[in-house]
Amino acid sequence: MRSKRITLAVVTCLLLTAGCNLLTPLIFVGEHKKKISPEFDKLANSRVAVLIWTDQVVLFDYPYARFELCTYVSDKLAAEMNQRGLGTELVDPRDLDDFLQKDIDAQIDPKAVARQFDSDYVIYVEVVEFQIRDPAEPQFLRGRINASVTVYDVHADPDRPRRFELAPILCRYPEGVPVLLNANNSPLVREQLYRKFAEQVARKFYEHTVAL
Repeated sequence: MRSKRITLAVVTCLLLTAGCNLLTPLIFVGEHKKKISPEFDKLANSRVAVLIWTDQVVLFDYPYARFELCTYVSDKLAAEMNQRGLGTELVDPRDLDDFLQKDIDAQIDPKAVARQFDSDYVIYVEVVEFQIRDPAEPQFLRGRINASVTVYDVHADPDRPRRFELAPILCRYPEGVPVLLNANNSPLVREQLYRKFAEQVARKFYEHTVAL
């Protein structure tokens, strides 16, 4: 009888412990997030152009990289800002790319872009490093974009700042082990890298939460 009581006590303790563990996610879910303020919070109710610069080496291997990055960033930023009711209008990347094809100097001239599209702000993203395949091991896909982000306030008063340098971005995909290249997965890795990069840029302009 004593042995049975001991066994029952042990089982009860185990059940109680398991019960506590099962309840833990319910108690703490949603509590491990941190609210992040925007680095630049003036885009509400304004017209914005996203200007991407990449060097010719990148464009030789990926001719549409500039347009694709502009499209991903513009679409993500427009969706997030409008979801929050902030009324931000983004210049159509197709119109911007057509203009840049005709006026090469404007590729590094945010003010020219602002004049052409009557923009209040230009987000100038300078891509200083871009890779999809690992340079040391080209049989592996290891996406990486390193970029600076600067906002130009075109209509700022003469005595107010017109240029705002934000924190640089280093984006990697995949984060861990690289992906072995095959006939189909390079475009998929590039797309996921673009999506992640676009989110990192867009988050600089609205309040959001991150998991801790």
